[in-house]
Amino acid sequence: MYIYFLLIRIAALCGHKKAQMLVKGQRETLKQRTTELNALRGCVWFHAASVGEFEQARPMIERLKREHPEKKIVVTFFSPSGYEMRKNYNLADGVFYLPFATRSNAKRFIEALRPSMAIFVKYEFWPAYLKELKKRSIPTYCISAIFRPKQRFFRWYGGASRKLLKCFTHIYVQDERSEKLLKDHGISSCSVAGDTRFDRVVNNSQCTMHNAQFTEELGLIERFVEGCERVVVAGSTWPEDEKLLEAYIQVQRDDVQCTMHNAQCTKGQCKLILVPHEIDEAHLHFIFNLFQGRYVRYTRATATALIHADVLIIDTMGLLSTIYRYGHAAYVGGGFGEGIHNTIEPAAFGRPVVFGPNYHHFREAQGLIDAGAGKSVKNYRELAAAMDYALDNHRELGDKAYQYVASEIGATEKIYQDLFGHS
Repeated sequence: MYIYFLLIRIAALCGHKKAQMLVKGQRETLKQRTTELNALRGCVWFHAASVGEFEQARPMIERLKREHPEKKIVVTFFSPSGYEMRKNYNLADGVFYLPFATRSNAKRFIEALRPSMAIFVKYEFWPAYLKELKKRSIPTYCISAIFRPKQRFFRWYGGASRKLLKCFTHIYVQDERSEKLLKDHGISSCSVAGDTRFDRVVNNSQCTMHNAQFTEELGLIERFVEGCERVVVAGSTWPEDEKLLEAYIQVQRDDVQCTMHNAQCTKGQCKLILVPHEIDEAHLHFIFNLFQGRYVRYTRATATALIHADVLIIDTMGLLSTIYRYGHAAYVGGGFGEGIHNTIEPAAFGRPVVFGPNYHHFREAQGLIDAGAGKSVKNYRELAAAMDYALDNHRELGDKAYQYVASEIGATEKIYQDLFGHS
């Protein structure tokens, strides 16, 4: 653990931007923001690694604030991306970086904050913090957790890690397999509740579909897709995803040009809304070069440019979860890297979902495949076939996607009632 933190500091010294933000932010939490922590004593503390985990905590936070506005809520993040995106979250009384998990930092942070309860989301198992919370008899929970046999907790050498899990007052897991795995290894304080993300994305999709205020901000997108019956929204993409999508859109464009001379040649124009995972200038220029002559940049789009483009590149943050509504099918990025991003968001809008091969650690992706609404692809040939099928059958497949998501809601209610129902 200490070696990991040392490597982050070395990366910061070498100029790595995110590492610099992380080191600066976690240091400031203890050195410059201790007074803020003291003022929030007795709070309910939620910790999330980054944005995705925060979205799992969000339904709980919103419910708690709505029904118990007197309770103070603190949110901490480990990653700079999570903190920067949610540092002004209005339902939290305080948002902080989590100081590096050394014993001294954990002791100082918890002493300053003195939470009445701590809630960790999904994968966050910092030994120093969990041990300090246990030592102080502070109720500590893990929500939306998921476990797999190959994790260190269940290896022959995992005794210390399994002992760490016993620091939690209770662990709420996503599925029966995780519960059985824990109980088979002596972790009895656990139960199946499901994944709170499903509650979040369903609520978000319903609000978006019925909130007219979105049309002003997204008016450019509405004009871009107007009249087009084959729209793909690609979210959280990386270069490997973008290369495949460029090839697909190029073929679609060639087909449209062929149609101008032969009415039996193709099914019509396809448009792509591309939402990259990273929007730094280096990545954006890679995308611009890839789609040269065919794209329009969201922040610089004009009505005239929208007419002639078949790719709209979203170069700003925070819009993806609402943009999925404009597609007939979705592509979710990350599957050619460490793992796919959020497939639930497009499914909640009733959109079939295509993604790369690295999805096996994501229960919801397998759920969509089993429901007939998701498809994993390994190369361009598979992507083209999957996307054509998704676009041609988007209504039927979209219904299956939504039905799967709807079948998974309810985790927030169960956990909330256990933790706060008698408050």
